[in-house]
Amino acid sequence: MGESFDRSEEDIGNVLCMQHINFTVSDAHLASLFYISGLGFTRDPYIDFGTLLWANAGEQQFHILPTGTAQKWRGHIGVVVPNLEDLKTRLDSVANQLSGTEFGWQESGNHIRLTCPWGNSFRAYGPDIFIGKYLGIPYAEMDVKLGTSEGIARFYQQVLQTPAVVEEDSEGKHTIVSMGFDQSLIYKETDQQIDDYDGHHIAIHIANFSVPHDYLVEHDLVIQEDDQHQYRFKSIVDPETGESMAELEHEVRSLKHPMYKRILINRNPAQTFFNYVEGRDAFYPQ
Repeated sequence: MGESFDRSEEDIGNVLCMQHINFTVSDAHLASLFYISGLGFTRDPYIDFGTLLWANAGEQQFHILPTGTAQKWRGHIGVVVPNLEDLKTRLDSVANQLSGTEFGWQESGNHIRLTCPWGNSFRAYGPDIFIGKYLGIPYAEMDVKLGTSEGIARFYQQVLQTPAVVEEDSEGKHTIVSMGFDQSLIYKETDQQIDDYDGHHIAIHIANFSVPHDYLVEHDLVIQEDDQHQYRFKSIVDPETGESMAELEHEVRSLKHPMYKRILINRNPAQTFFNYVEGRDAFYPQ
């Protein structure tokens, strides 16, 4: 028979991707300075919602709605950019225009820690950390209460039918939930005060669309039926007890959703008017 292999290492699970993360903010111009000019992402050139910003980051997006009080992610979001040195230059270039906000950044080992104008935390990595990911959102980490890791893992394993493991390190327990081939959603236990949930959301695409929906409907967890291809829930409950473990709105999309596998345009963020090189406008992994 030859060499044996652990085929389970190739399993992806029912969640195929975390397509976007959505926030409301209070100012469209500041959002553009941070996400487009600073981080180097690309304003979606095709979908026009006026002042609403869809920022392309590889195969993922940030949806930024300048519609009121800014929402805050309770934890941090990991992003991959093509070059950290170029990122530092861009962040310096927008610093004066973002003065008076919560914007800031500092180097920290193999990544850069950033704070957006409204206090959301990001960690930016180069393309050598997450194998095969040169631009995008490899993970998002959210703070949760002590004692919730196992219940959160059971929810994703049993309800959304995707791999979830509980691990423990020097900082405590955390649950790593598979969001497809190269993304994770991480719930990290903390004994610190956690802000109340304020309505931000993630969007995921799942293959088995109806079975999770059946469970969520049966337990009165669906908060919105958007259309044939999409529904929403926000309470993450332990299937064994029914107790709420955490809150995070999930915009759940089927594989028949018209935007599944939509090809996103990504510019080369190193290309500027002052160093322009013909033929280098688009982003290509190096």
